[in-house]
Amino acid sequence: MNRRILLQQRKEHNLTQQQLAEKLGISTVYVRKIEKGVVNPGRVTMVKYEHFFNSDMKELFPDLFLNFYDKNIIKDA
Repeated sequence: MNRRILLQQRKEHNLTQQQLAEKLGISTVYVRKIEKGVVNPGRVTMVKYEHFFNSDMKELFPDLFLNFYDKNIIKDA
């Protein structure tokens, strides 16, 4: 699952994955995996994204904050 909002934000700032990684102090590979949804960032990394893009982490990483997989919701469905 691609995180389209992250890709959009990075492109709006005219940054490559490598440039963003340098600005956030993380690896380029980590940026790539986060954008592709292969890995979930930790809280510290989400805060870095939030501050850099001046956007709420719930907007940047909606897949991590949805209740879609909540057991009660599944059970009620």
